[in-house]
Amino acid sequence: MSHTLVKTVAVIAIALVSTACNPVLRTHGYIPTADNKPQEVNPDTDTKATVLARLGNPSVKSTFDEDITDDTWFYMNTVRQRYAYLRPKVEDRNITAITFNEDGQVTKVAEYGIEDGRYVNYVDRKTPTRGRELSVLEQIFGTIGRLPTDQIGGQQNIPGGGGGPGGGR
Repeated sequence: MSHTLVKTVAVIAIALVSTACNPVLRTHGYIPTADNKPQEVNPDTDTKATVLARLGNPSVKSTFDEDITDDTWFYMNTVRQRYAYLRPKVEDRNITAITFNEDGQVTKVAEYGIEDGRYVNYVDRKTPTRGRELSVLEQIFGTIGRLPTDQIGGQQNIPGGGGGPGGGR
């Protein structure tokens, strides 16, 4: 009987280990269907209304459309791959930018992939703060001796003190 128990435990362990090695793919953003792909928008015939009816709301709209005569809608799709406890890795990214003129007519359809992305280096500087830095002990015991002793008693006239039904009496 113990021989079958060992076999069962071994099979379960192998199953768990093998499932931990399989990647989990997740799709984020706009998911195109076979009939409606953003890349198939035609600048000669499509307008904002037809694009909205066929594709739905975009992932992002350009924010500066008041100052610029062109308005751009972005349909974004990202596929991430994750192995067990490791950080997810972007496998594929597809961004379709559809630009409209002031009349709502499509003027340009541009497609960008993961190879078009750029890394942005953030500046690693810290903004100085005013005052002095306190040690851990100063932070913990910093209020000792700062409260007036007349407020510790049963005074009813201080804000937040005494409160409740009957005035704390």
